[in-house]
Order: sequence, then C-alpha cells, then structure tokens
Amino acid sequence: MLSQSLQQKLQLKQKLSPLQIQTIKLLELPALELDQRVRKELEENPVLETKDNEDETEDNELSLSEYYGEDDSIPSYRLYTSHQSKDTTRDFPTFSVKESFRQNLEAQLGFRTLTDRERKVALFVIGSLDDDGYLRREPETLCDDMAFRLGVEVTEEEIENAIALIQQFDPPGVGARSLQECLLIQIQNKQSKPSIDTATLILEKYFEEFTKKHYDKIIARLDLTEDELKEAIDEILKLNPKPGGHVDDSYTDRAQQVVPDFILDLKDGEFVLTLPRFSVPELRINRRYADMLLKAADKSSRESKEAATFVKQKLDSAKWFIEALRQRQNTLFNTMKAILEFQEEYFAEGDESKLKPMVLKNIAEKTNLDISTISRVVNSKYIQTHFGIYSLKYFFSEGLMTESGEEVSTREIKNILVKSIDTEDKRKPLTDEQLVGCLTDKGYKVARRTVAKYREQLNIPIARLRKEI
Repeated sequence: MLSQSLQQKLQLKQKLSPLQIQTIKLLELPALELDQRVRKELEENPVLETKDNEDETEDNELSLSEYYGEDDSIPSYRLYTSHQSKDTTRDFPTFSVKESFRQNLEAQLGFRTLTDRERKVALFVIGSLDDDGYLRREPETLCDDMAFRLGVEVTEEEIENAIALIQQFDPPGVGARSLQECLLIQIQNKQSKPSIDTATLILEKYFEEFTKKHYDKIIARLDLTEDELKEAIDEILKLNPKPGGHVDDSYTDRAQQVVPDFILDLKDGEFVLTLPRFSVPELRINRRYADMLLKAADKSSRESKEAATFVKQKLDSAKWFIEALRQRQNTLFNTMKAILEFQEEYFAEGDESKLKPMVLKNIAEKTNLDISTISRVVNSKYIQTHFGIYSLKYFFSEGLMTESGEEVSTREIKNILVKSIDTEDKRKPLTDEQLVGCLTDKGYKVARRTVAKYREQLNIPIARLRKEI
C-alpha cells in the first residue's frame, strides 16, 4: 500500500547580486584584460562615458537620485571611478615575438617547386603540427580532416610525402612523429664520424635502453668501451628534443606584454605600493541618456515606457560596472598590502630565503575576505618590485617545521634539494633516501615520500635516470 505525505522544507539560498557577479568577474582579470573589458563595456553601454576633463566640478557629476527617486537603493558615492594611480606612466616589459614557428616553415615551403595540390597538403600538415614541432596525428585522420574542412580528398601517400618534405626543413627534427624519429632526423644530418655513427645505432636499435639509462646493456651489445659510449651519448645530448621551440619560444604571432598590476617602491626605507597607470579610462554616467530616462518617464505611451526601461537597465548596468571597478581596486590593494605586511622581510631585500610559509588562508584572515576572493586576486596578477617582476603566486607556499621548531617555506626545502642534486656525483646520483639524509643534516625533518613529491614537482627524475657515465 502506497502512502503519501506532504512535507514542508525550509531552505536558505544565497543569491549573488549583479554587482557581486560583476566584481567577481573583474577580480579575475589581469591589467591588460581589464583594459580590454572596460573598452568593450564602453562600446556596448551608451550610458557609460570616459571622464576626460580632470577639472570638471562636483556640480557636473550626475546624481542618479534625480531619476530613480528616493526609494531606489543608490549608494551615496559619486558614480565614477578611477583605477589609475597618480604616478606617471612607466615603461613595462614587453616580450616581442619575431616570427612564429609555423610562419617560418611556410616561408621555407615557398622555396620549393610544388603543385598547388602538394602545397595545400603541406600547408595543412604544417598547421597540424603541435607547438613543440611534432606531428601527433595519423595520416588517415589528416586525410579525413582535409576532406571535411577544405573539401579536398587526398591519399595517405600524399600526406606522407608532405611529412617527408617538412622533415627536411629547419629546425632539424620538425615534423617528427616521436622523440626517437626527431633525434634520428637530427643525427642523420650530421657528418659521419665514429661517435655520430654509434649515436645513430643507439637511437635506431637501443632507444629504449638509452632512455632508461641501461648503459651496461648498450656497452655489451655494441661492444663499446665506456669512453666510446660517453662520446656517443654526448652527441645525442646536443640534439634538440623540441624543435618547435628553436625558432620562437611562444609560438604566437602577437607581441605579448606583462603589465604589472602593482608597483612596489622602496623609498627612504619605506614601502610605497601603488596600482600603476595604464590605458583604462576613468568612467562616469552619461548625462544625455539619463535625461532621456527623465523625459520618457513623463510620458505614458508604450514606446516611451520601453525606452525608459531600456535606459534604466543601461543605467543599472553602468552603476554596477563602475562600482565593481571600484571594489576591484580596493580588494586588489588590500590583498597586496596584506601580502606585503606578511612578507615584509622578504620584500625589503628580495632574498628568497626570507620568504615565510604563506597560504591563501593567511591573507584571507588578514583581509577578512573569502579564500576564493584571495585566489581570484592572486591568479594571473604581477607586481613590479625594485628587484624584479613576480607573479603573486610566487609568494605563496606551504611550510614545514625544522627540528628546532622553526617554520620554513617549502620553497627553501626545494632549493636545498636542487642544490644537492646539482652538486651530486652524476655517476652515483643521490636516491630519495639519501636526499632525506641531506635535509636531515641541515636540520629539516622530511619524510622520503615528501622528498619524492617535491622532486617530481621540480621535474627532477629519479636517481637512475640522472645517472651519467
């Protein structure tokens, strides 16, 4: 027998206001993206305008209470904002890109005598290369893609011919399907001599043993001396495993810029923290559209009401955007100020060993902000200091306790690991257990699994793979 019951459940749900949503989105943007976002808003919202005249008086500012009435919850501040410091504009580092990786290959293609069809296939293969210069797609898939995207049906043989052509281009190794093929293409371009010939044999027949550093097996199978093997391996180590990076490190056609979101100066022993000037203009409400709302509100026609609704929506949007910018600036400044206070000893000298262990929670507690808010502020933001430009993420790390009870940053532990591995005997690299011993000797009590985790985070291979002869 089925029974039915009626239950009443009370739930509390927090709904974000448009202003909160706007502020969250703006917090995530670094300086250059914020510039683009503001310009987009200016294009889409006719109620917003730039405040070009610095000498305008308070009387010229728009008070929205004139249009909304006293019942609307309008904040008391003037509805315009500046997120520029009064500092003069500075020159910020620009990382320029000279020629993209693919442009370089296409230029080389131009010197080959090819039919239109062959050129089209080769261009498609070039466009299918990964940024490191490898081709990780099967010829069959490329045939299907060409038919689907370009409406051109080609055979796998035509694709293979294009790949073979591209593999003749500079940088050597481009267009390879694997690391082994990439290194072989490069070694085969070198002039023959005993060490080159041995290196070629190793790459052709004993590549797996080479990658796993099973040198004893290679010596036995090729009947080599240890010196002969070392000379061959030295030849291999001179090759470029990522040929795509040989032309251009960024693989992009556009110049890239890192514009700091903060500037920290040290003047007469005192820190001066500012948000730099950049091309984002000051914003305010456009009086003309506000007047339209006031006039439309006096009429009762349908068109007038629709016009009034439209302008009111745009005024709301402008109000939220301006206040969101203001809140973004305040949140960024307060967060960076808290980081500066927490890491004051480090910022005074730029000495990495002075960095204290610091997590998002530490700054959230100092600023009375949510951890999620701190995370948004820190992400993709940079600060210019008197000792360089740094990502805000750089200043955060977990901590460990020394035997004396002092808390140290995990970054300091990692630095010790790097130095220990850099100075180890490469014929007998340090195992993780031995690295634990190195840290213990310096007063850091760290478990072997922790050492292994830090080593992996530093992209350092295990001892056997670091072995050299």
